[in-house]
Amino acid sequence: YDGEKAVTRVCSANSTSTLTFEFRDYPDASSPGSIDPSHRGPCAVYMKRVDDATEDNNAAGDGWFKIWELGYDSPSGKWCTEKLIDNNGLLSVEIPADIRGGDYLVRPELLALQSAQDTPRDPQFYVGCAQVFVQSDGDAQPETVSIDENTYNLDMEALTYNIFETPLKLPYPSFGPAVYTPGSANRSGGSTERKATESVQTKGLKPEGCILVRDDWCGFEVPSYDTQDGCWASSKHCWDQSDVCWHTALPTGNKNCEIWQQKCTTIDDNCSSGDWVGPPNAGKDLTPVAGKMDGSMKIFTRGTAMNLHRRRRVAGHA
Repeated sequence: YDGEKAVTRVCSANSTSTLTFEFRDYPDASSPGSIDPSHRGPCAVYMKRVDDATEDNNAAGDGWFKIWELGYDSPSGKWCTEKLIDNNGLLSVEIPADIRGGDYLVRPELLALQSAQDTPRDPQFYVGCAQVFVQSDGDAQPETVSIDENTYNLDMEALTYNIFETPLKLPYPSFGPAVYTPGSANRSGGSTERKATESVQTKGLKPEGCILVRDDWCGFEVPSYDTQDGCWASSKHCWDQSDVCWHTALPTGNKNCEIWQQKCTTIDDNCSSGDWVGPPNAGKDLTPVAGKMDGSMKIFTRGTAMNLHRRRRVAGHA
């Protein structure tokens, strides 16, 4: 969407936690699907430690290290993207156990090779980015790279690989840096005080008083009132927030803006009917409970296949 534009919230996770990313054909899940079945190829996930994940322009430049990858899996006869489709778009990785605590960007990427052998060559990357605070007392500093033309280029066999050739030229060649193995990096040798500081998240937390979350937007309770004028003033306060919710909605959707709109409508109805004491249900958290994931959160490995029964996601979760 905009890889150098940060958001205000940062997810919290422990080292060794499993992170699960969801790929969708339609970002707002208005139609099913994760990626077109013709888009076959490998997957990888990178991390980059940053001083403040809520600042813009953190993604470019050095600092990235690869924590996982999977190309063509001969035992199952599937590319990583095909396993992703079988798993309803879910891709999981484990945070390395020994990395330093603090703010990180996490970049999942898919490489679709259906046009890689064409002229001109057209390997297609599909990437995401998460802002994550890692709670860890580790001190490992993996070797890092910049993800640019020096790391990925069309001179690499992996990026011009012909997935239609029969038989396939296997194994599929790896590209980019090697996957980081915990225990293999230099240690920073930081002080106990520094490690304690890095294990406490102070930025990107849910704002105090937020009663409805829509990804990077929060709705806050309107002022209390006990007069007609106060009721309509709080109504305006509510609708002003509603406008921001709708106008700043990300491609992932605006379903929760509908919830806020209903709150404003209820206040309007009360103001019109003479019920001038409120707001109703003051301070109630309106954020829908997240539904169950529609697939497995197990990490893809060689020789495994995902045989899943699709589960229905709880309605209202944007």
